[in-house]
Amino acid sequence: MSIFDLSGRVAIITGGNGGIGLGIAQALALSGCAVSIWGRNEEKNKAAAATMARYSGEVDTRICDVTDPASVKEAMSGVLEVFGRVDGCFANAGIGGGGRKAFIDRSEEEWRKMFATNLDGVFHVFQAAARHMTERAENGDSYGRLVATSSLASLFGTARNEHYAGTKAALNALCRALAVELARYNVTANAILPGWIRSDMTAGIMANDKFVANVMPRIPVRRFGEPSDFGGIAVYLMSKASSYHTADCFVIDGGYTAF
Repeated sequence: MSIFDLSGRVAIITGGNGGIGLGIAQALALSGCAVSIWGRNEEKNKAAAATMARYSGEVDTRICDVTDPASVKEAMSGVLEVFGRVDGCFANAGIGGGGRKAFIDRSEEEWRKMFATNLDGVFHVFQAAARHMTERAENGDSYGRLVATSSLASLFGTARNEHYAGTKAALNALCRALAVELARYNVTANAILPGWIRSDMTAGIMANDKFVANVMPRIPVRRFGEPSDFGGIAVYLMSKASSYHTADCFVIDGGYTAF
């Protein structure tokens, strides 16, 4: 059996119906992992599941708003009813900041909405997953993976995007703290920091020729990332291969931060 074989494992991917989340879900399912895609759009959920119809891992979809604790609790209960366990939780659902408004013009509502989705949403999902994982560990079945989708904005100064950057930097710290607290239960916690990746969230800015002309020369591999570029790291983090790897921030950026 391969060290990367995920047969018998179950993973939740929030925001798994598109972009990086879908790339993660597809790679996990291809490796034999049962996946539950959580999203707010039922049609997108179904379309995402259809792309994995021939994969070995079973695919489940759930309507879930991560900003609502009751919605998260209901989705988690549904997954446990179907699969009986959750071994991994990829907290990927999030919204972008846009970078169009100066900090001094940022409204209280915009600030709160960003944190409600990008930080509070991860808190709700991770808490539900960690509760299940620790209870299972106390019954002799210890295994858990918590993975948050962060951003290079947590490392760089991102003008006009302070609210977004703040949420992502908080995720890095959250994962490090959880890694220490949950290690005794054989639960790891890590963050993934994507560079410039093609997705619905970045479609607008990547259509801007000036942006592309400025950014592309800073990417050593000379291309923008694709959702599929996150399959390998997802399978690694979900597998036994990463059992001793926790509290880390994985930068997946084509070399952008090094140049």
